[in-house]
Amino acid sequence: MDWAQRGNCSFAKALSSGVTGTVDTTIISLIVTGSIKLAAAIGVTEVITKSLLYYFHERAWLKITYGRKTTTV
Repeated sequence: MDWAQRGNCSFAKALSSGVTGTVDTTIISLIVTGSIKLAAAIGVTEVITKSLLYYFHERAWLKITYGRKTTTV
């Protein structure tokens, strides 16, 4: 089993995507609410939930053969 199939790649991608999204969400939350404390709370919550959802989404797609080439030995 390679690195991607063990889940390490999915986990790293989930964290990277989560951090990028959180910066965006925190900035928007700050603009909308005007509160740094509330924006930070929203950002932290968002990175956790988005990372978990993305991880499970990636793991599910590893089980789907759509678009993959199959090789027969």
